[in-house]
Amino acid sequence: MATLDTDAPLRPWIASYPDGIVWDVQIDTRPVHEQVLAACARNPSAVALDFLGHTTSFGDLAKKIIAFAGALQHQFGVKKGSRVALMLPNTPFYPIAYYGVLRAGGTVVNCNPLYTVHELSHITANAGADVMITLDLQQIYEKAEKLVEAGHVKSLVVCHFPDALPLVKKVLFSLAKRKDLARLSASPIADRVAHFSAMIARNETPDAVVIDPHNDIAVQQYTGGTTGVPKGALLSHANIAANMSQIDKWGCGLFYPPSKVVAVLPFFHIFAMTVCMNVPLCNGTQVVMLPRFELKALLNIFARTRANVLPAVPTLLNAIARADSVDTAQLASLEVAISGGAALSDEIRADFGKKSKAILAEGYGLTEASPVVCCAALRVPSKPMSIGLPLPGTDIRFVDIDTGKPVGIGENGELQVKGPQVMSGYYGNEEASRDAFMDGWLRTGDVGHMDEDGYVFLVDRIKDLIICSGFNVYPRVIEEALMAHEAVEETNVIGVPDEYRGEAPVAFVKLKAGHTIGEEALKKYLSERLNKIEMPKQIIFKDALPKTLIGKLSKKELREEYAQTRAKK
Repeated sequence: MATLDTDAPLRPWIASYPDGIVWDVQIDTRPVHEQVLAACARNPSAVALDFLGHTTSFGDLAKKIIAFAGALQHQFGVKKGSRVALMLPNTPFYPIAYYGVLRAGGTVVNCNPLYTVHELSHITANAGADVMITLDLQQIYEKAEKLVEAGHVKSLVVCHFPDALPLVKKVLFSLAKRKDLARLSASPIADRVAHFSAMIARNETPDAVVIDPHNDIAVQQYTGGTTGVPKGALLSHANIAANMSQIDKWGCGLFYPPSKVVAVLPFFHIFAMTVCMNVPLCNGTQVVMLPRFELKALLNIFARTRANVLPAVPTLLNAIARADSVDTAQLASLEVAISGGAALSDEIRADFGKKSKAILAEGYGLTEASPVVCCAALRVPSKPMSIGLPLPGTDIRFVDIDTGKPVGIGENGELQVKGPQVMSGYYGNEEASRDAFMDGWLRTGDVGHMDEDGYVFLVDRIKDLIICSGFNVYPRVIEEALMAHEAVEETNVIGVPDEYRGEAPVAFVKLKAGHTIGEEALKKYLSERLNKIEMPKQIIFKDALPKTLIGKLSKKELREEYAQTRAKK
């Protein structure tokens, strides 16, 4: 257990904590793999994982974690400090591999299977990951194969996808979709491929590994890279465990049986890794997985399992809210939806509320904080449009963007964080590590303020701030105004060069099906909600807006598109 530093700055949020939650509670920093194996031992017959109806008990999960850890040590020489890359969608293989790597003493390096080979090459080469664990689905395997051929990875451990399916689906997949599987025996790197199932079957007992939770790295998590080359955030065993403990305390029992947590967000993303996998499994709670988001499949999960907790991103909640096919009966089992990853608009919140009586709690975090920093209450209503309150054991402050001096209540500044969940730095990048902190506080790059009750409100990202004629313009303010129009389904605002004002906002808009409105009519609507400085220079209508691989609206592609269009003129 870690003892928190209570030499406190002012913490107005403590008075607003829901009943039963204490800020200076002891934080559990036991390594996550020890916690999950303990949970398996407490109730081995309970269901741990549900994947499309194929279930894995906690007892079976423990056996496979231990066997896989032993094989990693004895076949591949994995030891403390070894980097092992995971390139897996949500399947039972992921938690077995993740906890197995940690039990063997290794460090997990998460890789998004949808990344390009170029992006994966940077991550695996930078991390020095000798071993990669992946699937034999051709579209994923061929990327792993290229990484080995290029010398970025030495060996592959390959999981046979049909083994994750229920018996009937396994047979049908083998018959109807066999062409989707890679022919490993014909692979040019066949001699460097090990089979996951064979490694488990060896049933080897792993050697003991003594973990120093505060100094040994559990996960080297690469940031998204939307503003440059991805950096590997070094998250210790204590960082990961501390954030689990903080979320557990904040949940007031939400993440314990008989709850069931839906994992439609990918485990390779830090939000899902912590909230959808680590927290529930370490509490003996069932995790119901989907390999990707499909609305019909998600609704089937609620009907079949009566799951009650849904961590989500706003685009997923928006898809549910806007679907004519979804009614309240289909979401009747849902008690709590937790939105993270991007700002949740008031319109999405209101539309979702028409489809579900669940508490919709917005949270906030970043990779460098393992990731959760703030969250709205999960058992009772919270202040609208707020990202909630700092979690137990977490300190925050807001500082002036230009001077770095703390600002007062209600004044906008950069959000900065201290707490046991905060990383030590970035792997092999001392300059970026120094820049990430100010006087020991983690810089988030997000601008916002705290009210007198300690509730936190975000305005925008510093990097997205638009300087118009010397005035600060926040894209999120314009986006909120646009989203209030009945015809607008999605919107994203960027800053573009402007000869007169220096910069000016440009809005990209996707309209709802069956709705039409012109640029001038939409600007007239905005004129009642925005000042002249905030008014978009141009509104561009599109059939679809670009998104990141976890479903966040992305400004990067829009900036590139606008620059290319401007260059042609």
